[in-house]
Amino acid sequence: MSYRKAEEILPRELIEVIQQYVDGENIYIPRKLEHRKGWGERTQARQELDARNSAICREHREGESVPRLSQKYYLTEKSIQRIIRQYR
Repeated sequence: MSYRKAEEILPRELIEVIQQYVDGENIYIPRKLEHRKGWGERTQARQELDARNSAICREHREGESVPRLSQKYYLTEKSIQRIIRQYR
């Protein structure tokens, strides 16, 4: 996340009102709901997890055990079982 100086984007009057509540502190102003992005939309994380989960399910269908998959993917057995349930 990058920061921008308030003086560069906000009117002086608005800065003075904000200073009544937070003087010299950093604040976060959230995006409008219609501009928010879902988790993983900015990176390939969602696609990577989908590929990993598909591989886990494929290997399980081919006979790999849950404990072995747990070791291979560094996940708990419960997580492996949850992934398998979701992909059925």
